[in-house]
Amino acid sequence: MKTVEIMYKPVGLALGLTGGLLAGAVFRQVWKVVGGQDEAPEATDQDRGWTEILIAAALQGAVFSTVKAAVGRGGAVTVHRLTGTWPD
Repeated sequence: MKTVEIMYKPVGLALGLTGGLLAGAVFRQVWKVVGGQDEAPEATDQDRGWTEILIAAALQGAVFSTVKAAVGRGGAVTVHRLTGTWPD
C-alpha cells in the first residue's frame, strides 16, 4: 500500500463518522419540513401508515447517500490537492 493510502484510512473513517452525524442532522431538519413533525417514523410505529414510513425511509436513504458521497469526494479531492495522489 502506498503511504498516502495508509494515511488516508483513519482520515476516511473520521470523515465517514462526521458525514453520518451531518446526514442525521440534515435528515431531521428535512423531515421537519416534509413530514411536519419533529421525529421521523420508525418502521414499527403502529400509529403511522405505510406511505409515511416508506417516504421517510426513502428520504433518509437519499440524504445519507448524498452526504456520504459529498464528504467522501471532498476528502479525496483534498488529499489529492495536498499530496498529488488520489486515494483508493
